[in-house]
Amino acid sequence: MQTHLDGYVTVITGASSGIGQATAYRFAQAGSKVVVAARRKDRLEQVVEAVRKEGGEALAVPMDVTDYSQVKMLVESAVDTYGRIDVMINNAGHALEKSVVDSTVEELDAQIDSNLRGVMYGCRAVLPHMISRREGQIINIGSVCSVRHYPNYAAYVAAKFGVLGFTHSLYEEVREYGIRMNVIAPGAVNTAWGDIAGADLPWAREDRLQPEDIAELAFFCVSLPRRVRLESVVVWPVCESTT
Repeated sequence: MQTHLDGYVTVITGASSGIGQATAYRFAQAGSKVVVAARRKDRLEQVVEAVRKEGGEALAVPMDVTDYSQVKMLVESAVDTYGRIDVMINNAGHALEKSVVDSTVEELDAQIDSNLRGVMYGCRAVLPHMISRREGQIINIGSVCSVRHYPNYAAYVAAKFGVLGFTHSLYEEVREYGIRMNVIAPGAVNTAWGDIAGADLPWAREDRLQPEDIAELAFFCVSLPRRVRLESVVVWPVCESTT
């Protein structure tokens, strides 16, 4: 296993907070240059400043994963700046706790767009570069909703189920080029996700998974020998029932 990522370039979407931010810090700590992307420019700049303060290299690219032209621009910016992309982590997404009947069409579309379409766009944009180099790794952040169904989250569940199926299918198209793909599917994480979704999660914040836990797992996936691939990993906090 690798203990450092010197020379690597890692692109992370949804990196202005939560899992994406923690992953940027972890990969930068390991020596990777990080390209952080999200809609909130001010928060991205704070992430870049924190990375640089610790001696790392980082680039902020404000963008929206639901717009393919912007995703393509993200990939081009990373390659133009650092010459390569070794790891792409598609992390952006959001949820809304609401029944389908009570949801507007726009609310349903937005969850599919950010959670599934954004992942598809990220993969589509970066793969030509990775295929040409015949190496690379893509980590798509799913959810326990990738493998379980929950009421009032139907659109989110549909999107996260889609992330799992899309990733596994796409891997069969690209593994011949030495490209690895993983899905990390966490349960309750101590982020603003529940607040944004309007969910009243019953577990204390300190008992939930922490963003750093998921960042460490992403690093583990990358640090494995290139002959090894974790297909998908479901990660539960001890406080959350798996039944």
